[in-house]
Amino acid sequence: MNKALPQSPGPIGIFDSGYGGLTILHGIRQLLPQYDYLYLGDNARAPYGSRSFEVVYQFTRQAVLKLFEMGCHLVILGCNTASAKALRSIQQRDLPSLDPQRRVLGVIRPTAEIIGQLTRNNHVGLLATEGTVRSHSYDMEIAKLWPQIRVTGQACPFWVPLVEYNEADSPGADYFVKKRIDQLMQKDPDIDTIILGCTHFPLLMPKIVKYTRPGVRIVPQGEYVASSLQNYLERHPQMTSNITTGGTCQYYTTENPDKFKESAAIFLHENVNVWHIDLG
Repeated sequence: MNKALPQSPGPIGIFDSGYGGLTILHGIRQLLPQYDYLYLGDNARAPYGSRSFEVVYQFTRQAVLKLFEMGCHLVILGCNTASAKALRSIQQRDLPSLDPQRRVLGVIRPTAEIIGQLTRNNHVGLLATEGTVRSHSYDMEIAKLWPQIRVTGQACPFWVPLVEYNEADSPGADYFVKKRIDQLMQKDPDIDTIILGCTHFPLLMPKIVKYTRPGVRIVPQGEYVASSLQNYLERHPQMTSNITTGGTCQYYTTENPDKFKESAAIFLHENVNVWHIDLG
């Protein structure tokens, strides 16, 4: 039996399996600094990329429920794998019984909404984790909105560890980034726009640009998720009234807080206080 959820206004929750969601949080806070935020990283069980749909759903559900219990009325899954493998199930299966007034949003739909305005020839590439590529979530979301667009996906194993182990500037990163971009462009040489379908990948941007031919547009998600959230809140004033506006941000991790601080420094440009939290 779920405990009663708090009904008073609270922060916006941002969830990710690891650290990549910090790039989403950063984009949102740049545009909407007035709100309070609560970031939860399930770092102890990361990465989610290669896990099964059912496991990702169970882990993500636990995190969403925890954020609800901590006062959030709105949770953003700042993780492509969770958005691909768990979002729909949580929206359809869990929210009606947990609290029909609460909302969980993902990062795939905002990118799909804008992509038709960014590509010139309707050939779009996707660089993402194996789980996100195999889910075909981007293909399906884009097809609903822009049926003329051809989406070609390329899984990029090793890219997430390169970022998390602070090797994004290393020669090893050159090798793996070039390899996956070459594979993507061989599948469809006409690609003119590439979606970075993993929240870690913006930290590899210098290498990605280096090995992508001139004229191809690279699309990180942060700014599009942020503007989509801004539009959502403008259309749903009742949700806005359930968000506190102290301009603060708190960080929680299932890992060791000191380890989180050290790794998060790659993504954030400020010192943060981090607390440990248990899920499940």
